[in-house]
Amino acid sequence: MSIRVMLVDDQVLLRTGFRMVLAAQPDMEVVAEAGDGVEALEVLRSTAVDVVLMDVRMPKLDGVEATRRICSQPDAPKVLILTTFDLDEYAFSGLKAGASGFMLKDVPPAELLGAIRSVHSGDAVVAPSTTRRLLDRFSPMLPSTGREPERKELGRLTEREREVMMLVAQGLSNGEIAARLVLSEATVKTHVGRILTKLGLRDRVQVVVLAYETGLVRAGGGAAG
Repeated sequence: MSIRVMLVDDQVLLRTGFRMVLAAQPDMEVVAEAGDGVEALEVLRSTAVDVVLMDVRMPKLDGVEATRRICSQPDAPKVLILTTFDLDEYAFSGLKAGASGFMLKDVPPAELLGAIRSVHSGDAVVAPSTTRRLLDRFSPMLPSTGREPERKELGRLTEREREVMMLVAQGLSNGEIAARLVLSEATVKTHVGRILTKLGLRDRVQVVVLAYETGLVRAGGGAAG
């Protein structure tokens, strides 16, 4: 079954370019388009979508608020934020709103396609190091100290799961974590899955956000003492 993709961007030319790239893939189809957040929400009421490629700067309703509303719905499609500038504060806000990751608009087509497939399968959708740099840049927006209720949430994790969570938040991929802890990559993926389930998170991007919010990892990527 094809991955059903929706393009949300106020620039028609960009949507056309993305549509041409996706149309050439045997496992993808563009099932809907919208020029702003309001139109996107309206279209999603009647169209089944797996992955939304969401611009952030749009008239009427920006991509961040549109993402928040989409992700608050049951069985919501995954949202991949598209931003013009690396380390854009809008991308950070998008992650906080529930997006599964972000990509630059000038990303090579192969990377965009890979990201869409990763989002659809529930795997990591942005380079962990990129996510870390984004959070480091905007860490002042986060609480300066860990919030006690969320620190208690971390008590649900085993010692190994907590260790894996810290490494995810520091920007390591599953393969790098496996090498660091002398585990198989499959075992690391299992740990990440359990972390998501126990903490009620959608994906590893939210693991990174929570690790920063609770003070488990400090700005700069280091583990908290």
